[in-house]
Amino acid sequence: MIREILVLGAGKSTAYLLDYLLSKAQEEKLQITIADIKPENIAKEIATHKACTVIGLDIFNEKERQRQIRMANIVVSMLPASLHLLVAKDCLLHGKHLVTASYVSDELMALNDVVKGKKLVFMNEVGLDPGIDHMSAMQIIDGIREKGGKMLLFESFTGGLIAPESDTNLWNYKFTWNPRNVVLAGQGGAAKFIQEGTYKYIPYHKLFRRTEFFNVEGFGRFEGYANRDSLKYREAYGLQDVLTLYRGTMRRVGFSKAWNMFVQLGMTDDGYAIEDSKGMTYRAFTNLFLPYSPTDTVELKLRHYLKIDQDDVMWGKLVELHLFDANKKIRVNQGTPAQILQEVLEQCWTLDTADKDMIVMYHKFGYALHDKKYQIDANMVVIGENQKHTAMAKTVGLPVAMATLLILNNKVTTYGVQIPITKEVYNPILSELKENGIIFKEYDMPYMGYNSELEYS
Repeated sequence: MIREILVLGAGKSTAYLLDYLLSKAQEEKLQITIADIKPENIAKEIATHKACTVIGLDIFNEKERQRQIRMANIVVSMLPASLHLLVAKDCLLHGKHLVTASYVSDELMALNDVVKGKKLVFMNEVGLDPGIDHMSAMQIIDGIREKGGKMLLFESFTGGLIAPESDTNLWNYKFTWNPRNVVLAGQGGAAKFIQEGTYKYIPYHKLFRRTEFFNVEGFGRFEGYANRDSLKYREAYGLQDVLTLYRGTMRRVGFSKAWNMFVQLGMTDDGYAIEDSKGMTYRAFTNLFLPYSPTDTVELKLRHYLKIDQDDVMWGKLVELHLFDANKKIRVNQGTPAQILQEVLEQCWTLDTADKDMIVMYHKFGYALHDKKYQIDANMVVIGENQKHTAMAKTVGLPVAMATLLILNNKVTTYGVQIPITKEVYNPILSELKENGIIFKEYDMPYMGYNSELEYS
């Protein structure tokens, strides 16, 4: 009997997801329907596959949306996170399982009892981060506990970066994910974590100047800045008594200090619109955030404002982005500073056709066993193939696809709204990811406690 999988949304992260499901279509008796607002953008080799049906769908067309969900056995939502609740309510109404790569919202979690009652699985946070980070961390944490260890410390960082062979700018960075999320990173409240038993808070205007440093064998040195709420998973991971819990985003060393220039200028603000922004030059945009002077140039005013010298690498990074160009013009109308900054950055940071991206994930575990303290460092590095088949798409799409088949084949026996932190979910997925080159390497290390390289400046 053919099983129907409905995939809603076919954006950048779905290339490997669709390839995987279609590769399993014959042996697993699958028919995949891909519903997207722009079906013409779906690759020909996908759209013409005999196990695939491509349709145009406006997700706000309630009648058609519900019709498609009603015909499916399981729904995979790769839509923006704000639309998952809409889909989840339809899945609940029609008794269908649901898989997403997005964070569980409070509204979605509120459906948990009803989802359990209907014996459905709503699996969320099963992409990269969140996703592989949960699964790889819980596998090691559960292993420590099984031998009698007590967790003392857990740190975790993930970065979507550019591969060394495609690293061609002073920022050591290109967009591998939603650019808007990069521009707005860290906003909406202070970052919160616990370090050696003490709660710590970092306000947005200081976030990118308090960074942690670490090395990944074969790939050099990286930095990380704190995620908004590192304590969100304390209960889920069973780390209520842990002394240090810190989750963050990874970049190449120097990125955060440079990004802080935009924060201090106010260019990442998304709270107001700039009048008549369309047609404004990049130079005029930069000048908006600087004091008036009848004599000083935009360049001189900015260097004084940020206290940087002309031979400073920070200055070179700003020049590289054409921020002082009097010919380049902004296309967005009535844009916020953040929207305009995003447009400027996309001109320089968009992946070229042959560019390869890189995903790096780093975990540190500290634990006590038989009155001694131990540390495990674990890391994962994945290099993309090209602009389409990126490491980001691979590490997001594959675990989503694997979780979908696990649920469809009744291998997930826990019902409800959940994340992939149980052995029945993470063991088979991590095992299969390893077969696809997504591998964690573990290193036994001397116990160091909290990272002594945490920079406060």
